[in-house]
Amino acid sequence: MTVSGRTQEEESVCLCCEVTMGSAVERTDEHVREYLIYRGFTNTLKHLDSDIKTDKEKGFRVDKIIDQLQQFVQNFDLFGLKEYWLYLDRRLFCRLEDVYRSTVNKLRTSLYRYYIINTIQRGNLEKTQEFFQKQALELQGQVEWRDWFILPFISAPEQNPTFSPYFSRQWADTFLVSLHNFLSVLFQCMPQPVLLSFDAEVQKATSLTEENEQLRQLLFALQTESRDQRARDEMVHHKLPVYVQNMDRLGDTELDLVSSQRAVSTATTPSRNFFSTFLPQGRRTPVKPPQITTGTSPGQVAVGRKDPTTNLPSKSKEAVQPKEVKPVSSQASTSEPGSCQSQQATNQSTNQPTNQRHKRIQDHEKERKELFSKPPSQALEKKGEAAEVEPTVETSGDTPDSPSSNNKSCGGGSEGGGLSAEQPFIKLSQEEYGEHHSSIMHCRVDCSGRRVASLDVDGVIKVWSFNPIMQTKATIMSKSPLLSLEWATKPDRLLLLGSGVGTVRLYDTDAKKNLYEMNIDETHPRILSLACSPSGSSFVCSAAALSGSGSSDSVPRLPFPVSGQLLLWDTKTVKQQLQFSLEPEPVAINCTAFNHNGNLLVTGAADGVIRLFDMQRYESAMSWRAHDGEVYSVEFSYDENTVFSIGEDGKFIQWNIHRCGVKQSEQVLPQEATGPFVLSGYSGYKQVQVPRGRLFAFDSEGQHVLTCSSTGGLVSRLTSGEQALESVLSLGGHKAPVVTVDWCSAVDCGTCLTASMDGKIKLSTLLAQKS
Repeated sequence: MTVSGRTQEEESVCLCCEVTMGSAVERTDEHVREYLIYRGFTNTLKHLDSDIKTDKEKGFRVDKIIDQLQQFVQNFDLFGLKEYWLYLDRRLFCRLEDVYRSTVNKLRTSLYRYYIINTIQRGNLEKTQEFFQKQALELQGQVEWRDWFILPFISAPEQNPTFSPYFSRQWADTFLVSLHNFLSVLFQCMPQPVLLSFDAEVQKATSLTEENEQLRQLLFALQTESRDQRARDEMVHHKLPVYVQNMDRLGDTELDLVSSQRAVSTATTPSRNFFSTFLPQGRRTPVKPPQITTGTSPGQVAVGRKDPTTNLPSKSKEAVQPKEVKPVSSQASTSEPGSCQSQQATNQSTNQPTNQRHKRIQDHEKERKELFSKPPSQALEKKGEAAEVEPTVETSGDTPDSPSSNNKSCGGGSEGGGLSAEQPFIKLSQEEYGEHHSSIMHCRVDCSGRRVASLDVDGVIKVWSFNPIMQTKATIMSKSPLLSLEWATKPDRLLLLGSGVGTVRLYDTDAKKNLYEMNIDETHPRILSLACSPSGSSFVCSAAALSGSGSSDSVPRLPFPVSGQLLLWDTKTVKQQLQFSLEPEPVAINCTAFNHNGNLLVTGAADGVIRLFDMQRYESAMSWRAHDGEVYSVEFSYDENTVFSIGEDGKFIQWNIHRCGVKQSEQVLPQEATGPFVLSGYSGYKQVQVPRGRLFAFDSEGQHVLTCSSTGGLVSRLTSGEQALESVLSLGGHKAPVVTVDWCSAVDCGTCLTASMDGKIKLSTLLAQKS
């Protein structure tokens, strides 16, 4: 027999795997039962319950298999024991490699010996003799059984040296543990069906979600700590005025030196460096009479610093002095200006050094309280004023403008320094896909969020993935111009391509080949829009006639709409089902979109009309004039009670589909968000592109929308007020105008695609901050 050589840790791992697999089987059985009940398959459910009751594999629970074998042994059921082992051999052991066949044979031999020992220990010699009679033909040729045929004729076999080890409790336990471990490893290595691995995928997704939540909380904690640290650093490293820095070191010698220098300073015109050092401490400046109290505002500080100038005539000084001396009469010895009073100030400082030092310390305390009682932004503002004030009235007159400029700079610093608490998204990364060499027309993510299809104006289509790395999967070159593309919903590997010559191709991105090519209509060769129903059974195709003098999209607009058709095609039969009626006249449909279940279809046309179709009756449910000019892009809202649209008039409008033609919100967007898009170059070069792809896309919860701009995508919050959008995040990264966008959401991370006229596609990964 085989004795288990596993460590305790290995046995615990096997036990864990066994329990996990067994529980997965039980949960899967419950899911199947629930599905059969939901579908009404009662007969199938009865057969399933019956099969589960007689399941010999016991739901891949090793402990139950061991219990079943022991039950056969205890009941002396040799036939049942042999049949059960043969079943395990046919179902499990035969799939093993030949190297494990000897192990299986040893386990079977030990199981038979375990049965024989049990019959002898319980005194049932008839069952012992029955075993050898029925198994004689099978066992007599095997060497390991040669000595066992005399066992029924030995009076005390437990004392025989050959058989005594098998009667011990240790041998029985070792055998059962070895068999248990062997079956556990076997079940662990067996290939599982896809349905059974679903439970493991669910647990993995749950653990990843919990890990993402922990990492997100850690990120927010580190971000908050970083903001607090920056605030502390800004407060600590704030450069204090000279008088505050030297306040603790200011002694009698320095005080006497300052007092003795005042007479000399009033007779000479101080330099700019002198004022820039001492202007913040107005009480120490011999030419600055007014006192500044703690409640003085920044504007008042600036005004108070205009007047004391040494360049003014003596008459003007004398005229000002009577008004300015009154508030500071109690401190005239330290603040009265003028050459006639300098000697008196010197005498007073000599005769009363103690009183003057006491007043000076009080002045320092007031200035210090005033400085630290203000926010950091005002302290910086005051410092900036002190550095910019000139000893002339004209220069000081510019000082009141400084607070607005300082506030603007502080706002910019806070914006760049970290995210605000209301910021709904964090931009984790931004990657670039640069395989295109001309302007992008369409850029769409498939339903699974794994692949992207992008089309440029040269007719080149790239199918690429971005997870885990950005990689091109297929490149499609078309001889005829391509105008539209759309991913099929089922299966999601198929791509619909609309051309400018009246054909629609169904392309398999995995096999990298065309499956079908459908001829739509020769009179309407321009396939402007494609939309596949969520069920995948059909798709809608918008075909339009040539616009004026050709198929170019850059020609001037005609005064009347271009003729068009809206067709429904069956995906399986590849045949046209019907043609929708477009009232009041056939017109080119620029954009189409289904709701979540495919029962409603919304379209935007070249005549500025939005049409809502009932896809169960295949008829128009309502229509209304939405824009002055063409409708460029249209989408259902998250709750599907409203429809959003962008038109040639530059408006982003939300419409109530329950009340025909009623606006819920409206906002005028800049031309860079609605088109036509213009790219200018050297020597007067100018490229103009009419919108063809999606101009806006929603997040997974429908609360935010991604739109185009000249430098990248712009994320805005949908509001219920007069303004439909509130900008929250600019993705940036582009050097040319963005012409189409898409937003793919998965769990908390969303992937934003922005494609521009220089052929660059930016892939921005956002993390949603849950409130």
